Amino acid sequence: MKATQALHEAGQSLWLDNITRTLLDEGTLAKYIAELSVTGLTSNPTIFEKAITGGDSYDEQVHGFHGSDMTDEQVFFEAAISDLQRAADLFGDIHTRTDNLDGFVSLEVSPELAYDTDATVAQAKVLHAKVDRSNVFIKIPGTPEGLPAISAAIHAGIPVNVTLLFNSAHALAAADAYYTGLERRVADGLSPNIQSVASLFMSRWDVAVADQVPSNLKDKLGLAIGGRAYRDYRDLLASERVQSLMNEGARPQRLLWASTGTKDPEASDTLYIAGLAAPYTVNTMPEGTLLDYADHGPTPVVVMDPDGGDCEEVLSEFEAAGVDLDALAAKLQSDGASSFVNSWTTLIEAINTKRSALAGE
Repeated sequence: MKATQALHEAGQSLWLDNITRTLLDEGTLAKYIAELSVTGLTSNPTIFEKAITGGDSYDEQVHGFHGSDMTDEQVFFEAAISDLQRAADLFGDIHTRTDNLDGFVSLEVSPELAYDTDATVAQAKVLHAKVDRSNVFIKIPGTPEGLPAISAAIHAGIPVNVTLLFNSAHALAAADAYYTGLERRVADGLSPNIQSVASLFMSRWDVAVADQVPSNLKDKLGLAIGGRAYRDYRDLLASERVQSLMNEGARPQRLLWASTGTKDPEASDTLYIAGLAAPYTVNTMPEGTLLDYADHGPTPVVVMDPDGGDCEEVLSEFEAAGVDLDALAAKLQSDGASSFVNSWTTLIEAINTKRSALAGE
């Protein structure tokens, strides 16, 4: 049995954190679904920037918009949506088999809207309608301004992938926004069976402190943050609030481990896969990490301790070493939002350049 299958059978969904037209055209994504137990896919502005600027596979479609009055942003969304529709169709059987729990792909609102609640909600509604697939998450950042947008989108029946979360407090705030949206639906006599995941970014923690802590703490912060988040997540699943909503027909928001590619060349290339194995969660991983795990991931799978294991002891060691965990979480979220804006700017500029060049030809 492949390690990926063993992880899936342990109750975790394996998603691919990548999309390119080549992955679709060459049948690679279909192969990962069939052979590596991949049951979903995520995307973000950086992924699409690399996909569109890295070759000519999008040129023909971009050329089709020559002479139109569509903005470069609108042209990008047309290209991205066509890819994600194809991917969503590949996951359609999984989505049906799991009764709409799994088999999702994700499309992010413009990261420039991360601090604009009303504009985020408006764009989420437009994108959801345009994609026209039941197994598409609209990604909304879990910034303070994003939280009410998440509740509004859920209330409107839009499945949401909450992105840019970095610690347990962020994840719990995202969950509160989700459950608030479901409670509004119940109060209005609507079905609360609207899906959501909360994406917690892991590897960036260890990158951030790599030069600040002693060697015995190297590459331990991300997993400790994950342990605390998983413990609090399990506690929330057992809460009266969540169980009351489940009684109305809701499904709990799932915790999703993101940014799970190992950045330290001296660390295990499957560090954030093996260390974050847990039922009723998702791990979305870069393509290289997926292949590494399939090749030499550990079996049998050792799942996370629902009580967080030694996470509090490890986190105390980091605090004793001078790491302000709350301040760092806030910085990582702010930096992450800025990074996505930078990728977005480069992406839209690339679309403009391609449109201009193709028009010249």
